Amino acid sequence: MSVLTRDVLESSTLADLHALAGELQIDGFRRLRREQLVDTIIERRGGDASDEEPREGGRRRRRRGGRRDEDRDEPTTSAVAADEEPAEEPRGRRRRRGGRDEADEAPREDAGKQAAGTQVADGETVEGTISVTPNGSALLSAADGAEVYVSAGQVRRCELVDGDRVSGPTRPARRSERFPSLVRVETINGRPADETVPDERFDDLDVLRPHELLVVRSEDPTVSAIAWLTPIGRGSRALLTGPHASGKTEALRRLAVALRDVDGVELLAVLAGARPEELGDWREGGVTPVAALDLSEGPEQRTKAIDEVVERGRRIAARGGHAVVLVDTLDGLGEGAARRILSAARRLGTGGSLTIVATREQPVGGESTVVVLDRALAATGRFPALDLAASTTLRPELLVGEEGAAAIAAARAELLEG
Repeated sequence: MSVLTRDVLESSTLADLHALAGELQIDGFRRLRREQLVDTIIERRGGDASDEEPREGGRRRRRRGGRRDEDRDEPTTSAVAADEEPAEEPRGRRRRRGGRDEADEAPREDAGKQAAGTQVADGETVEGTISVTPNGSALLSAADGAEVYVSAGQVRRCELVDGDRVSGPTRPARRSERFPSLVRVETINGRPADETVPDERFDDLDVLRPHELLVVRSEDPTVSAIAWLTPIGRGSRALLTGPHASGKTEALRRLAVALRDVDGVELLAVLAGARPEELGDWREGGVTPVAALDLSEGPEQRTKAIDEVVERGRRIAARGGHAVVLVDTLDGLGEGAARRILSAARRLGTGGSLTIVATREQPVGGESTVVVLDRALAATGRFPALDLAASTTLRPELLVGEEGAAAIAAARAELLEG
C-alpha cells in the first residue's frame, strides 16, 4: 500500500478515514478529531506529513463527492478483517457539545492542558495499579503519582480489572490528550501478559493451605496482638468476632491501616451497614473503602456490594496477584451468605491469593483464623482486648514455622496464666 499524504487524507471522507484507521488497528480512532486522526494514520503508516500529491495542470484530480480518483479503491466501511479484533473501543455515554455528539470515553482536555505530573518519556516503562472507568477504558496509577491512560481495547483484550498491577511502555500525551498512553501491556500482576489465562475459572484452580504470612506491623496493642498471637496468611479466612461494643470495627480499621503498607497486596475494603461517621474515620486513616453502605440498606443490597468486591479480589488472585478484602460487617446477612463470602478466600496453586478479613458477632464455621474480642477489656481500656482462650489460627506453623508456633503457644499460655 502506497504512503498516503496529508493532502490526500485531509480531503477524504470521515468514513474512509475510519476504515483506514480500523485496518491499521488504531485504538479508539472514533473519538479522535479529524486532524488527530490524520496525524495518527500518517504516523502509523510511516508517511511524511509534508508530502504533496502530484498535481495535473496545477489542480488536484478529483471525482464527484470531493474524493480523488486515486482513493477510489479505499474501503468505505469501518469493518476490519473477521479474524481481527475491531480497533474501536466500546463507546461510553455520549454528551452534546457545540451542537454535535462526542464520545465521553477518554479522559481528555483542551490542547496544551495536560495533567500535572503525568508526563512520561516516549517508550518509558511504567508500572502501576489499574482503575477501570465506566466507559471501559482505564487509568494506570504509578507509584510516583503519574497516571497513564489505558485504552478500552487493551482492557478488553487482557480482561483487566480494578486492582490489576500492570506494566508496559508508554508514549507521551498528544494534542488534546490529558494523559500519556500505555502502548501495550507487558506484565499483569508480575507475570508476562501472554502467560496469563484470563478465561481460567477461579473455582477450578488448585487450592493450597495459607503458607505465607501477611506481615502486619502496628503500634496499636490489639492489632499487634492479632499479628503475633493469631497470625493471618495470604489466603486466610479471618473473622473478628465479639459482642456489640467489643471494638470489632475499630480493630478492623486499624488492621487495614497496617495492611496498607504490605507490599504487593491490593487492599479492598467494603463497609456494609456502617454508621455514617465511620466512613470519615476510614478515610482519615488512609484507607478509602471501595464500597460503603449505611445502616438503611437491606441485607440483599449489602450482600450484593460485598459480592462485587469479592469478585474483584477473585479475579486479581486468579491472575497471580494478592488481594485482601476487608468486610464490616457480615452481621445481618444470614449464615449461608456469610459462609459463602468467607469461603471465597484461598491460596491458589498458581501463586495468587484472596484473603478475607471480616467482622461478625459469632463465627460461622470454616474460618482459618478467629479473633475474639473481649467487651469487658475494651470497655475498661485494657488492651490488647483479645479473648486469648477463644482466639485461634489453624496450622500456624505453616505461617511462622514450628519454632514460631511454639513461641505463640508459650506466649498465649503465659498471658492466660497472668
